Amino acid sequence: QVQLVESGGGLVQAGGSLRLSCAASGRTFSSYAMGWFRQAPGKEREFVAAINRSGGRTYYAVSVKGRSTISRDNAKNTVYLQMNSLKPEDTAVYYCAASPKVVVPTTPWGYNYWGQGTQVTVSS
Repeated sequence: QVQLVESGGGLVQAGGSLRLSCAASGRTFSSYAMGWFRQAPGKEREFVAAINRSGGRTYYAVSVKGRSTISRDNAKNTVYLQMNSLKPEDTAVYYCAASPKVVVPTTPWGYNYWGQGTQVTVSS
């Protein structure tokens, strides 16, 4: 069982930056691939970024590639999402998720555990 708690969301102007954090409970954090997803009102939950167990491999959605960096600190049981050059279309609730799969999933169905989400609002 993994419990996830996101933080770091907020209101930011277009072009600004935010760093989201996701703290995980339990002693097996390094056994999980971690992902970030987002969901805007009226839209489906979409993949943002993911990272493998060791942190050595990362994956990004086209919409955020080059503007975002996912990282993890297994000693702190935490995964991060640094987002730069934010755009109004980045506005959404951002969720972190954990997957026990060896192959890192890029769809929501590959993840077993989810946080409660943190709101990111980008004003124009």
